[in-house]
This record gives sequence, structure tokens and C-alpha cells, in this order.
Amino acid sequence: MAASEETSALFPIFVLTIMAIPIVPYTITKLCRAAVKKSKSIHCHCSECTRSGKYHRSIFKRILNVSTWSNFTLLLLWVVMIILVYYIRTMSSEIQVFDPFSILGLEPGALESEIKKKYRRLSVQYHPDKNPDPEAHKYFVEYIAKAYQALTDPTARENYEKYGHPDGRQGFQMGIALPQFLLNIDGASGGILLLWIVGVCILLPLVIAVIYLSRSSKYTGNYVMHQTLSTYYYLMKPSLAPSKVMDVFIKAAEYMEIPVRRTDDEPLQKLFMLVRSELNLDLKNIKQEQAKFWKQHPALVKTELLVQAQLTHEFAALSPSLQSDFRRILETAPRLLEELMKMAVIPRNAQGHGWLRPAVGVVELSQCIIQAVSLSARKSTGGSPDGIAPFLQLPHINESVVKKVARKKVRAFQELLEMDSQERADLFIQTAGLASAEVQDIEVVLDMMPSLTLDVTCETEGEEGMQEGDIVTLHAWVNVKRGNGLIAALPHAPHYPFHKEENFWFLLADSVSNNVWFSQKVSFMDETAAITAASKAIEESMEGSGANVKETSRAVAEAVEKVKGGSRLVLGKFQAPSEGSYNLTCYILCDSWLGCDRKTNLKLKILKRTRAGTRGAALADEGPIAEDGNEEDEEDVDEEYDEDYESEYSEDEDDDQNSKNKHQVANGTANKHGQAAENSSSDEE
Repeated sequence: MAASEETSALFPIFVLTIMAIPIVPYTITKLCRAAVKKSKSIHCHCSECTRSGKYHRSIFKRILNVSTWSNFTLLLLWVVMIILVYYIRTMSSEIQVFDPFSILGLEPGALESEIKKKYRRLSVQYHPDKNPDPEAHKYFVEYIAKAYQALTDPTARENYEKYGHPDGRQGFQMGIALPQFLLNIDGASGGILLLWIVGVCILLPLVIAVIYLSRSSKYTGNYVMHQTLSTYYYLMKPSLAPSKVMDVFIKAAEYMEIPVRRTDDEPLQKLFMLVRSELNLDLKNIKQEQAKFWKQHPALVKTELLVQAQLTHEFAALSPSLQSDFRRILETAPRLLEELMKMAVIPRNAQGHGWLRPAVGVVELSQCIIQAVSLSARKSTGGSPDGIAPFLQLPHINESVVKKVARKKVRAFQELLEMDSQERADLFIQTAGLASAEVQDIEVVLDMMPSLTLDVTCETEGEEGMQEGDIVTLHAWVNVKRGNGLIAALPHAPHYPFHKEENFWFLLADSVSNNVWFSQKVSFMDETAAITAASKAIEESMEGSGANVKETSRAVAEAVEKVKGGSRLVLGKFQAPSEGSYNLTCYILCDSWLGCDRKTNLKLKILKRTRAGTRGAALADEGPIAEDGNEEDEEDVDEEYDEDYESEYSEDEDDDQNSKNKHQVANGTANKHGQAAENSSSDEE
């Protein structure tokens, strides 16, 4: 019985140990991450972003930032551990080691006469004949009599002085650190022990597994419902125009679960009248179009109107209930758009190609939602393929300011970027009538905008050229520069109420056939992860090419320096198609900024597969280059190409100097600035 009491007393210690093993290292790791977290501000500091309060870290917001579910659970577990420590300390003070001298109130080494004298005095106080109290009787029998016997019996005293126990050397005992009521197998306690074992060892893991499997069967790793992915996959079409991407986007299962209230009918009717011009309704049959619009599922109608409220800045007049739905839609929008982008570029044909046109439309919709710019503002105007939309993302800029600026022949956003700060200040102050403080805000935002460059190379490892069926390795460096010197930054988005990180999409596509040959998401936020990925990719590539250790180390060191300087490596493979010349385009598209997307041409020549002989390929150079004999064919194909899509990402038609350069090299390369490569010395062409 005593042994079981001792082992049951160890149960709190056992629980405390099991809890401390994962909690203590996790807490230390979390504190270290918080200590080394960069304090450098990477968000926009213009007056509009400051006024939005999105980045204002008040005491309440700091508490909310810390008061996450993980932190709350961690704090709760620490409270439980502190309670266990206090309980164990109290319990250990109650459990006393058997010390006969202390029980009798004597000093160690007392004489036998003093022991007997003290025993007689305690007997008068605790003996059952003198004190009828049951507790006194128990104390006398279990402690006083036992202590007296241990000190008066020569053998018992010798054992105590030698081994610390009157009975001599004690054997090694083992027990189970469980509560006492579970260790008593007699009666009902046996059933309790059985239930405890079944509950902890069987039912608890089973419940956790069922919850996890039910959630994982409903959501993906990006917290997007599987039903949404299925819907996006089947609704995605190769000819899906950017203006029609909205119709696919709003059909997410997450939006179908948004509650539809009768009290929202009147506010939605008012909102419909405000955003009706953005709904692509046929004005000739406006009544039929309106009736058709309202016959849709109520959740679809509500979602589209609230998204249009974001694009047209009509969100201030929403009711409180619609405001909560509005924030819910915007919060999930980046995740859904990312999955929609993946559905656009997912391999669809035998060659493993995705679709370019819907991919571009998804990025355009994402840019408009983050910057709160209407889709109609993207309509191409003279000299600007993106219309006036890039201007409208700047603070204090509206359509009237854009019209005033256009009178000074600044119609394209790129023209505004190429001007120096003083010229822009004179333009906005003298022509548009803006204040100097407002011009300063515009300069702050322009300094935050990323300036992207591309350096792309395609080659076949271990071969001199490309033949049909070869595995072609794409090697691209994407570099970002900002006026404020930052590499990672949060976009200027005062009307988007949540934190949004910049994401970029690299696409290698054939704009004529609308095929995406290769795609990859690029981020500049995590430098450590980018260094690790680039080092591993370069190391594997160098080892595959047979380089020695010194060359590999040098290449890895150069890649690390590039990453630290603001570059990200895009490395991928695709299978060379059939014989022919291919005019490809490399896109780098931003999902948060308007007017910073870049592209460069990449021309590949794939030769016929041969069993033996030399192999070669044509160089890919910047600009609209046409090979001799193929210029007329390309013009015929361009005439069949969709006019709207051409205007969205059109090229400059004045690169006559680049079109005169003809190169003959082994593999295709491309550079953002259109640098001319050295002419090959071979005469194979």
C-alpha cells in the first residue's frame, strides 16, 4: 500500500515531465525568433497608408497580434505547468522521510535515557488510554511507537544509522506513476482504469485522427476547399478573357457559404446601381440583363457586388453586416486567386502546357483587388496597354489628374517612371495642381514599386544544342530594385484592409498558341529560403554537369551573392517540342502592383531528332525578331490573334535596331535590356 502511494505521488511529476519536453524547446524557439525578427519597416509610409491604420501598431493591436490561438494555448499550458510545480512542491513538503529522532523531538545521537524519557512524555499525550482522539491513536501507533522501537532496539538502531531505515537495506522498487484511485484494481477502480486506458490510448487518438481527416478532406494545404479547386478546374477555359475571370473567381465554395440575409436586399440593390457600369451588362437589353443577373445564386450576386465595391471604392456605404462579409471576401481573395492561377497554368495538353490568357487575367484581377482599381480602367489607351489603372494606384491621383497629366503627353505609366523626381514634381504641381505634400506621397509610393529585370537561358545539359524530345533546362534570374533600397516590401494598398505580401509569377509562354510551357511562383520576402533553394539547385546542376568541388563552391557563392543582392533563381525543365522555330515570351507578373510587369522574348530553334551528327539551336534575343523567310508567316498568325489580349501585353514596335541582329549560337538566351550576343564563328547555318 505504501509503495502504491509513493508511485501515485509521482503522477504529477510524470505529467509535468511529459508537458515540459515539447513546451520548453518550442517556447525558446519562439522567443528566439521574436528576438531576431527584423525591426526594419517594409511597408508604405505615405499619408493614405498611415491614415488607413493598417500598419498602426496600437496597444490593442499589439495585444491582438500576440493573442493568437497558438500563443494562448502555449500560455495556458505554461499556467498548468506552474500549477503542477506548486502542487508537487506542496506535496513533497507533506511527504516526510522517516526520522525517529525528529518524531520524538530529540537531537541525533541522543542517549537511551533521554529517548525513554521523551517516549513516556509523548505517551501521556498521545496514548489511547490518555487521549481518545482517533488521530492521536493513529499518530502514536504509526510514528511514536515505531520511532521508539527503532531507537531502543540495538539491531533496528544500527540499521537506521547504517542504511537510513530500521529494517535495513531496502530493495529497488518500481511503480506506475498513476493516481491512487486508478491503482486500486478492486471494485469499481478496475473499470475506471480500463476506461482510462481505452480513452487515452484508443479513443483520443481516434478522435484526433477523425477531426484531422475530416478537415484535410475538405481543405488543401493552402486552406482552400477541394470543392473550390474542382470548380476552378472545370470552369477554366483557354479562351477565358480577363474580363470574364471574375465570373469564375466568385464561384468559390468559400463564397457560396457566405450567409444571405433578407436585410441585405436593399443595400445590395443600392450597391448594384452604383457598380452597374462595371458588370459587363449589355446596355441595349439592360432590363433583361439585370433580370438575368439577379436570377443567379444569391451568394454569387452578393460576392460579385462586394468585389465590385472594392474595385470602385464604394465600400464606405456598406451596412455593418455587409462590412463583415466584405472583409471575409477580401481576406480569402489572395489564396483563391493563387489557386485559380495554378488552375490556369496546370498542364492541359499532351505537351504539358497550360493556358496563358486566363493566367494573365487572374493576375490582372488580383492587381485590381489589391489596389482597388476598376477593371474598366485597364482598357488600353494611346501608348498605355494598361490604360490609366497604374496611375490610379498612386495616392491623390484620380481620373481628372490623369487627364491633366496626359495633356503634357505623359500617357503611359512607364513614361512617368522614367522621369526624375523634380520633373514629376513640376508636372503634378503645375499641371495637376497637387500640393507638395501630396507629391511627396507619390514619390514614396514610386520608391516602393519594384523594378524588375530578367536574365533567361535555355540549354540542354551535356549537349551542344536542342533537338526534339530533349529535356531543356530553363535557368532564369529575376532581379528587383526599388528606389528606397528595399528588396522585400509590402505593397502600397491603403484600401486593402489586410497585410498582403508581394508575389510574382514567372511564365514561359507562347503567346501565339496561348500555351504556358513553364510557370513558377517567385517571392522576395524570405531571403534565407531563397539562398537555400538557389544553393541546392546550383549544386545539383553543377554536379550533373561534371564540375569539380571548387567550381561548384564558386558557383554556389556567386548564387548566394545574387540572392542577397535582390535576385531570385528560377530553375525548371521542360521537354523540347517538335522541330521548328519558336518565338516564346518570358513574363514576370506581380499580383499586387499595376504597371511593373515585365517580359522578354526568347527565340528557340528545335532541330530534328537524329541518331548521330551535330546538333544546334538558334539564339533567343530581345525584341520582336523575325528570321528570314518566316516574317510573313508570323504576321499572318498575328492577324488571327485576339485583339484584346494583344493590347494587354503589347510590345514596342520600334525595335528596328534589334531586328537587324542575327545570331548563331548553341542555346537560346534572353536578357531584359536586349544586349547583343557575340556572333558565332561557325558556318552551320
